[in-house]
Amino acid sequence: MAHYAFLDENNIVQEVLVGIDENDITELPDGYDSWESYYSFIKGMTCKRTSYNTVANTHNDGGTPFRGNYAGIGHIYDEENDVFYSPQPYPSWTLDTNTSSWKAPVEEPTLTEEEINSGKYYSWNEETTSWDLQTH
Repeated sequence: MAHYAFLDENNIVQEVLVGIDENDITELPDGYDSWESYYSFIKGMTCKRTSYNTVANTHNDGGTPFRGNYAGIGHIYDEENDVFYSPQPYPSWTLDTNTSSWKAPVEEPTLTEEEINSGKYYSWNEETTSWDLQTH
């Protein structure tokens, strides 16, 4: 089993489907060199395989990461770097190309055990470009 992302003309993920494992080419119809090319033809959209085991360019089972992140609807496919990443959450954040994830201009502070136990968390404040301590 493999997952495949379908992209619009701007390389934005429109749909993600479960398909045939990319290594199982016994059923691949004649004239196609991969399941990506076959699914691209069937759906009339560019198709790229994606791995639900990859997040922030790390494979959660210790394997080899694949295309930066698991693709979700609305995610962007970067053709040049062959990775998926989410839309930019805030204008001040920049894309870390090593992890294919967005980074705030200021690192999020670490919560103390007391803060965690009292239901506190940090949220990003774009107006001040800083982290604000919040309570649930």
